[in-house]
Amino acid sequence: MAKYHFTPTEKITNDPAELDDILSKGTYTVLALSNDNEPYVVTLSYGYDREQRVLYCHCSRKGRKLDFIRANNQVCGTVFLDEGYIKEECGQPYRSVVYRGTVDELTSLDEKKHAMSVILSHLEDDPAIVRRRSLSEDKRYNAFTVLRINLGEMTAKKGR
Repeated sequence: MAKYHFTPTEKITNDPAELDDILSKGTYTVLALSNDNEPYVVTLSYGYDREQRVLYCHCSRKGRKLDFIRANNQVCGTVFLDEGYIKEECGQPYRSVVYRGTVDELTSLDEKKHAMSVILSHLEDDPAIVRRRSLSEDKRYNAFTVLRINLGEMTAKKGR
């Protein structure tokens, strides 16, 4: 893939600590998918597993995003931390990560349980509440799909 030059005011980094910080603080990712030269973009909440270097998401059992992923599991995505627009300065402080990777549907119950634990720990103040209410029985895991986004090349950016 071609490399592009950025203006000097843009701060680009591949620092693992910066990437990890952004992925740890983000709550949603925007995925760009493609199937037969047709683009599709979808936003998903996620949980970040820093040890495995993956994002986990859950979604319904069928739909357009799954059709696209099953046809082509290569993705490009972003996580964006919006730090608020500054009025009268036309400024937008932010930090973001752009990544490339692949997406897999998880099939084993153990993998799904691990992924949902990561998601709930990442997004919920008290994950036990959702676990008790919605995931107390193994059969409940059959009601939804769990996706693993395998993070490949990543770049962080900070700007204003």
